[in-house]
Amino acid sequence: MTKNASKRIVITGVSRGLGRAMAQGFIEQGHVVLGCARSAKAVADLQRCYGGPHDFTALDVSLDEKVKVWAKRVLADGSPDILINNAALVNKPAPLWEVPAKEFSQIIDVNIKGIANMIRHFVPAMIKQGNGVIVNFSSAWGRSVSDEVAPYCASKWAVEGLTRAMAEELPEGMAAVSLNPGIINTDMLQICFGDAAANFPNADKWAERAVGMILALGPKDNGRPLSVPG
Repeated sequence: MTKNASKRIVITGVSRGLGRAMAQGFIEQGHVVLGCARSAKAVADLQRCYGGPHDFTALDVSLDEKVKVWAKRVLADGSPDILINNAALVNKPAPLWEVPAKEFSQIIDVNIKGIANMIRHFVPAMIKQGNGVIVNFSSAWGRSVSDEVAPYCASKWAVEGLTRAMAEELPEGMAAVSLNPGIINTDMLQICFGDAAANFPNADKWAERAVGMILALGPKDNGRPLSVPG
């Protein structure tokens, strides 16, 4: 596939923030986006905005059987060239011992198990196709830590390890990378930073850099922990 050819791109967490900004950026460049998000209302809005050949589905990536059904439908029209695991949750800032068990479990289920579910049901088809890039969204807090976000840090450190181990399992011609998007003013950042989140670039500005970077990824990048330039 040439650099300018249309690519099929699967994105999780596509309804807002970085996911929606990426979807818009890829679509504007002529690529086909197949996305999912938990909000049925937001998904319906995306479908109205973009329509076919793009397709958006209401889906919780932590539910393996639901991911399996969606993947089967998507793969019926071809394997993705790029799989972007972007969906994630962050805990309400608190010392680890004050984070409720249910909240902790939700973060692990979405941020780690959700990625594993997507990989389980999409990557075999990508391997059969013989090429493809898997981008697992990490964080600066996947390579460092901060107080009161221990569950989120733990999940993103797990993403780093999972991605680098998976990279060693892929055949030649493919790549898996962990990507630190940087500090972006999104709903998630506002949970952690409050009003100070407004001091950082918004998702649309970020996507102007990130979309081109992701499209340029290839086998040479396999296993690399990358960051979107600021």
